[in-house]
Formats: sequence, C-alpha cells, structure tokens
Amino acid sequence: MATKQSSSKLSTLASKVLSGKTKPTPAQSRKLAASVLSQDETKGQRK
Repeated sequence: MATKQSSSKLSTLASKVLSGKTKPTPAQSRKLAASVLSQDETKGQRK
C-alpha cells in the first residue's frame, strides 16, 4: 500500500504556523486542510 505524504513545502508551512512564526493566508489554510484530509485513510466521521 502506498503511503501518503505531504510535500516538504506544506510540512514547512505547517511547522511555521504551529510555532507562531507565520499566520497562514486563507489559501494556505485550505492547502493544509486539503493535505490532511487527503491523507485520512478512514473516510467519514468516526464514532
């Protein structure tokens, strides 16, 4: 099974956002959210 992985650019952006060094633009926030959702192996809501 292929593993899903974020690009190094997105990983760097996430690191900067979490550390408080960068405030993401709305577009960057969408990219981060899309990356997380695309890596979710179990689709839908969890109980």
